[in-house]
Amino acid sequence: MHLIDLIARKRDGGRISPAEWSTFAAEYAAGKFPDYQVAALLMAIFFKGLDDEETFALMKAMLDSGGRLDFSHLDRPAIDKHSTGGVGDKVSIVLAPLVAACGLAVPMMSGRGLGHTGGTLDKLEAIPGFNTRLTLAQATAQVERLGCALIGQTGEIAPADKKLYALRDATATVEAIPLIAASIMSKKLAEGLSGLVLDVKTGAGAFLPELDRAIALAQTMVAIGERSGCPVVTLLTCMDHPLGVACGNALEIDESIDVLRGGGPADLLEVTLALGAEMMVLGRLAKSVGEGRSLLEYALSSGAALEKFRQIVEAQGGDPRVVDAPREVLPQAREQPMVVAHRAGVVQRVEPRVIGRGIIALGGGRTTMEDDVDPSVGFRILVKPGDRIMRGQPLAGIYARDAAGVAIGEACVKEAIVIGDEEVTPLPAVSHRITARGVETL
Repeated sequence: MHLIDLIARKRDGGRISPAEWSTFAAEYAAGKFPDYQVAALLMAIFFKGLDDEETFALMKAMLDSGGRLDFSHLDRPAIDKHSTGGVGDKVSIVLAPLVAACGLAVPMMSGRGLGHTGGTLDKLEAIPGFNTRLTLAQATAQVERLGCALIGQTGEIAPADKKLYALRDATATVEAIPLIAASIMSKKLAEGLSGLVLDVKTGAGAFLPELDRAIALAQTMVAIGERSGCPVVTLLTCMDHPLGVACGNALEIDESIDVLRGGGPADLLEVTLALGAEMMVLGRLAKSVGEGRSLLEYALSSGAALEKFRQIVEAQGGDPRVVDAPREVLPQAREQPMVVAHRAGVVQRVEPRVIGRGIIALGGGRTTMEDDVDPSVGFRILVKPGDRIMRGQPLAGIYARDAAGVAIGEACVKEAIVIGDEEVTPLPAVSHRITARGVETL
C-alpha cells in the first residue's frame, strides 16, 4: 500500500475501501507508515470526513488490528461506560467500582488526556504505585476475581487506534466525528461487552460543543454498536462548566473518593448515577432506571462501593491507604492560594476549556506525546454558572508548583470565571438519551 494515494484520494473527497482500511491499520500498527504521512491522512479526514461505511470500516480495521477480551464465561454481564472527555470529569473512577459492587463486570478501559481534557489513566496514576498497564490476561483475571479492572489500552488492544489516538492529540485532529466514533468503539468492542453506556459531552468544554454534532456523534456510535451486536445507550451531559469541583489529577482522585464515601458535588453525583442506572438496566440487574439508581445509592451508603475501590487499588499495586487518607498519600502542590471575587454579582460563565488549558500550562497535562505530567497541580473551582456571589468570596483554589505557576493559575481563573449582573439559568446535568430507537429529551 502507498499511503500517499489514500491521502490524496481523501484530500480530494474520495472514499477509502474496507480492504484498504484493514491494510492501513495492520501496517500502521506494525510501524510501516511514518507519523507525518498518517498526520496528513488525519487532517484530510478532519476536513473531508468519512461516510458511515468508511467509519465502520475504520473502526473494524482498528478492532481487528489487536486482540480482544472475552467474558462470555462469566456469571454476570460485562458492561462498560465511556466518556467523550471533559474538564473535571472523574466519573469513571467513581462509577466503575460502584457498579461492580452491585454485581456487574466492568472491564473499564480508559485513555490519557486528550486536547484540553483530562485522562482517567493520568488520574489513577496519581495514586502511588497504581498500575494501569495490565495485560489482557491480567485484566481478565482481575475482572473474574473482583468484577472490575481499571486499565489502559495495551499494545494488544486495537494497537492502530492507540497510535492514532496519540497522534490526533498532537495534530489538532481530535474534533472529528468519524475519528472519535471509530476510536471509542474499536476499544470498547474489544472488551467483549454485553452492553455499553456512552457519556457524550455537549457545551463549551466538549470536543463537539454544538448540540446537533453531539447528537450526530452519539447516533454514529449507537449505530456501530447495533451493527456489532452490542446494545448502546448514550446520555448527553453538560460540559458548559467543569464537572464537580476538582480539576487536576490528584485533586480529582481525592474528590472521587469523597463521592464513594457518600459525599461529593451534586452535579458529579447526578451524572454518575444517571450513567450507572443505565448500566444496571443494560446488565439486567435492574428493571428500570429508577430501580438501578436505588441500588447504586445503597452501594454508596453501605460502603460497598468504597470497599470495591480499595480492592481495585490494592490489586493494581496502588497504595490502599489512599482510600482512608487521600491527602496524606496523594502528591500535594507546594503552592495553594485562593482567588476571590473582586465584585458582587452572578457567575455568567466558567469556561472549561480555559481551565483545561490552564491545567496543561501548570504541568498537569501534555502538549506533546512525550510530556510528563505533574499529578499535584490543578484547580478547585468553587462556583457554577448562575451562582450569586459576594465581593471577597472564594472563586477557586490554585494548586501549583511555584510562584510562576500561581501567576499562570490566577490569570487562568480570571479569564475563565466571568461575573456579571444578569441572572443565568444553569443547563441540566443530563439533557438527552439516545438509543437505536431515537433521541429522547430528558
